[in-house]
Amino acid sequence: MTRAPARARTLLASALSVTVLLITAACAGSGRDVPRALPQGVSEPPAATSSSPSATASSSAVTGRSTPVLNDEQLRAALITEADLGPPWADAQGPALWRDGTLKATADDGDCWRLLEVLYTEEPFGVPVGPRASVTLDDTAEGAQLREQIGAHRPDDVERALAWLATLPEKCGAFRAATAGSGAQDVEVTELPLPDTAGDARAALRVTLTGGEPDAAPARLTVDLAAIRVGEDAVVLTNGGFGEVRAEVTRAMAQLAADRLAEVARLGRLRV
Repeated sequence: MTRAPARARTLLASALSVTVLLITAACAGSGRDVPRALPQGVSEPPAATSSSPSATASSSAVTGRSTPVLNDEQLRAALITEADLGPPWADAQGPALWRDGTLKATADDGDCWRLLEVLYTEEPFGVPVGPRASVTLDDTAEGAQLREQIGAHRPDDVERALAWLATLPEKCGAFRAATAGSGAQDVEVTELPLPDTAGDARAALRVTLTGGEPDAAPARLTVDLAAIRVGEDAVVLTNGGFGEVRAEVTRAMAQLAADRLAEVARLGRLRV
């Protein structure tokens, strides 16, 4: 795939730096942790509704929430978009082929095997128990793919998952994985620090898998995984590919995703 001109890549990096600065300035100037404007062209979302008081009570009992569950429209309004990243990012045409080819893998250690499963399913908190929304975007220059998922999860599940993810750079810093389609892989796991202002709690990893079939040149897949709690909702963000996977993109979009979800939730509460 043809790489974008160096000037275009520089402009992208500059735009992302500006995004981070604007987010930081907004947080510092407003006195609120997560003030963010909604995506361009999106008005204040309607409040979540249910067919009866018992329906709301039932949903709260399942999720352990103390506030109404955000509905599908509200969650979609909270998603990041290709406009937030700018060229060369665009709506994805389908799932990346490396998900099945490389991430469908096993390992001898239970925690490391579980990490591989989480990377493949993109569900560190388990399956959402209520409404959910997702978006997938492709970097058409580098071949990376970024995916965001947001939804409701049981608070205990979220806290346990975040605590577990934080242990993996030590537990699974380096290990060997076996895949069905890409041969043996040498896996490295490192912490990926996120801004302290990204949500209420967070954990993020950078995972690299290097290997391939014996008669093929080694290939290196990099996948960033960011898991963030925002109030009583959660964001899962992955950014991966065989080309250059930019950590600054992962960090900036994690911050933006958390802030936007918090703002949508705030507006929803005001309208209840």
